[in-house]
Amino acid sequence: MLEEVERWLSTRSWSAADRPLHQILAAKQRTGQTVSVVLPALNEEETVGDIAAVIRHDLMRQVPLVDELVVVDSGSTDRTSEVAAAAGATVVHRDAILPRLPAVPGKGEVLWRALLATSGDVVCFVDADLRDFSSEFVSGIVGPLLTDPDVDLVKGMYDRPLGGASGQGGRVTELMARPLLNMHWPQLAGFVQPLGGEYAARRSLLEQLPFPVGYGVELGMLVDALHLVGLDALAQVDVGVRKHRHQDGQALGRMAAAIYRTAQLRLARGHLVRPSLTQFERGEDGFEPRTYSVDTEERPPMVEIAEYQARRAA
Repeated sequence: MLEEVERWLSTRSWSAADRPLHQILAAKQRTGQTVSVVLPALNEEETVGDIAAVIRHDLMRQVPLVDELVVVDSGSTDRTSEVAAAAGATVVHRDAILPRLPAVPGKGEVLWRALLATSGDVVCFVDADLRDFSSEFVSGIVGPLLTDPDVDLVKGMYDRPLGGASGQGGRVTELMARPLLNMHWPQLAGFVQPLGGEYAARRSLLEQLPFPVGYGVELGMLVDALHLVGLDALAQVDVGVRKHRHQDGQALGRMAAAIYRTAQLRLARGHLVRPSLTQFERGEDGFEPRTYSVDTEERPPMVEIAEYQARRAA
């Protein structure tokens, strides 16, 4: 590990307990910064309501830490929107944000559009499939941004149990993202959960970043933020244990392909030879190929979008 990373781990890796809630609130009131929490959601009716309810109760009613709680529904066919609204979240449908640009499928697309649907100086993203959710996932992650003006982006770090085994989750992280970062961007080797969906950043940074539309968004954001603001502006906070719905192996393969594509673009900005992935499923006549396109589209920095510029000027 680079000496720079060892130093970073001692100065930019914290626990949620390092910043008590009263300290974070005092900093928020002193600086006047506002906080938006975004839950990107697709068919998450079983969990999105509980997450929204905890944030509303702990961080909006009991203490005024979160100013805006927005669930961006990216086309759910279940009761995600109704459950989220009943829990007190503002629900916005992906296609209603920036309607002149037809939406494409993907998590990164939802996060990118969420910048136009929110107004906070600090934007915190939380995946909507978490179970046993604690509000420390929000307060712990936004804390450094409110108390330290030199920090621009904070990732959550946590244990990810799988099948009862501690620390076995995050398979795409260990098999794809971590090797890529260690080999090509060793300054980012200190991030425990580089692909984690719980992180917060200053709007002033997010609006300058391109957003891969799919699962490559987290890796792309880390790499681009490193180049834009430097390692010392990035941090991570331990928020305990993350329990969520795990995907099957083939879905993880598609995620890994998108992440590799994102890294490839940032390494060479070159031509993609074959942006697709073939996997196999057993059918009546043996193993049958299934080919999936790997998303190759990225959204430009939000600050370049006319509607966003108009809102800033208003």
